[in-house]
Amino acid sequence: MFLQLFGTVVIAGIVGYASEKSGFTRNGYLPSIIICVGGAFLFYFVRIMFGFRFGAPGVDAILSSIGALIIVPTHWRKRR
Repeated sequence: MFLQLFGTVVIAGIVGYASEKSGFTRNGYLPSIIICVGGAFLFYFVRIMFGFRFGAPGVDAILSSIGALIIVPTHWRKRR
């Protein structure tokens, strides 16, 4: 279980970097990685506490990272 936590952090960091590199987000590399890691941590602990999951731990890390990237920046961004 402890190795799943490290894998979740690594996968979330890769998803954050890839999202910036591909142009999916324009937050900056570090903020995107922080957002992805935070979302992955949150879902990791929800998975441990409640047993809610989408599949393998890697799939959960990818989906939760992408979900955090979609939710967080659009929530805090100023409306024009």
